[in-house]
Amino acid sequence: MKKAHSDHSKAITGVKEDRPISSPRLTLAGLSLSMLLSSLGVSIANVALPTLAQIFAASFQEVQWVIIAYLLAITITIVTAGRIADLFGHKRVFLTGIFLFAAASVLCGLAPELWILITARTVQGLGAAIMMALTMVFVRETVSKERMGSAMGLLGTMSAVGTALGPSLGGLILSGPGWQFLFLAMAPLGILSFVLTYFTLPRDRQAGGKEQQGFDSLGTAILGLTLAAYALAVTLGNGQFGRLNLCLFLAAVSGTGFFVLVESKSKSPLIRLSLFRKTALSSSLGLNVIVSTVMMSTLVVGPFYLSRTLALDEALVGLVLSAGPVISAISGIPAGRLVDYYGAPFMIRAGLLTMMAGSLALSLLPSLFGMTGYIIAIAVLTPGYQLFQASNNTVVMGTVEPDQKGVISGMLNLSRNLGLITGASAMGAVFALASASENITSADAQSIATGMQITFATATLLIAIAFLVSIMADHTPWHRRVLPQQDSR
Repeated sequence: MKKAHSDHSKAITGVKEDRPISSPRLTLAGLSLSMLLSSLGVSIANVALPTLAQIFAASFQEVQWVIIAYLLAITITIVTAGRIADLFGHKRVFLTGIFLFAAASVLCGLAPELWILITARTVQGLGAAIMMALTMVFVRETVSKERMGSAMGLLGTMSAVGTALGPSLGGLILSGPGWQFLFLAMAPLGILSFVLTYFTLPRDRQAGGKEQQGFDSLGTAILGLTLAAYALAVTLGNGQFGRLNLCLFLAAVSGTGFFVLVESKSKSPLIRLSLFRKTALSSSLGLNVIVSTVMMSTLVVGPFYLSRTLALDEALVGLVLSAGPVISAISGIPAGRLVDYYGAPFMIRAGLLTMMAGSLALSLLPSLFGMTGYIIAIAVLTPGYQLFQASNNTVVMGTVEPDQKGVISGMLNLSRNLGLITGASAMGAVFALASASENITSADAQSIATGMQITFATATLLIAIAFLVSIMADHTPWHRRVLPQQDSR
């Protein structure tokens, strides 16, 4: 009877049997917690910037590096973290990442100087990069393909919960125990994630001889410098693209070309260039950049429109802005189940169509219905984003080669991060240009409303291009592998 019950449980969850402890819920709990922590690491620190500026007697530009250092560390190291895990063991590297995150959280909370806090945040970002890169890898290893969409949806939900929880939880902590506990509070959660994953994740398999040929140190260094140059090019200058930004951007372009040259001649490349010959993979990464760019526009444009055009007070602006993460958290798991039922490639296009409708609604509805129109548009756009993320991640991770799982997962997360920082700069520039204002902070209400309409009309066009790309891309080989398996009985 017990055996029958166990078999029935495994049939429902679709989980494989090669784990030390056969507990799929505990496994997903540990992985979900690591995903929550990596997103919470950004959002919970944002709310503390004014306090940190006062505590450390620093300018706002200086304390911004508490955020920038974390994001840069993730962007620069996430692909490398995945490749190191492919070479030396996913579980071993994943646990190391959680340990780094938890230890750095303690160091952040105890930092007596701003430079120590920024350094600790860099280490915390490194831990977060490892966690983000490998969470999807373990979903692929522990969840069957017919349930992978649901698992990816759960990860999307936890990421959204971390984003939504940060400002409110951070505000409560700041008004109570103090800023140190913004970081110290994440340490016990990191320890809990470490314990859960240590006892439930599958053991690392012994790597074959080919996988141990060597590590591409030169390619890794070039990629890191290239990504750092690009990230700094679009974040420095307080919104002004000056000579330094141009030099950094040109360095990033040159670094990309040099990286491709080095990888084409490397015996053990960090990234196999042949992977990009697969149209499905290349298009999926490109779509991820476009979609993340559009989603960032809501965070760039939304606050200006709500506060300046609709004249909402700060509390109400925060409440309206929290609608997106809340809706994202609610829609993540249902989106994953739809992917399992209808198949990932089909749902990529469904998600993009929904996002297109949401972007168009953001361009039109707020001018007609004000705050209500804005919330309605967000309620259309955000579920479309979750549907796209769950299906796109499932398509990519469903067929990746075993020795490339970490690096491909890292590239997925990197493409998302690049989209976010591109959206903050490029869509911010579109908004400023459309508002016809040299200084967006002094623009009048009507100019900001016009800027918002044009920005999201541009976003609609970008999603339409992404939709056409998804149609032209050949997903057929991937489609057959990630569709839900039918019961043959």
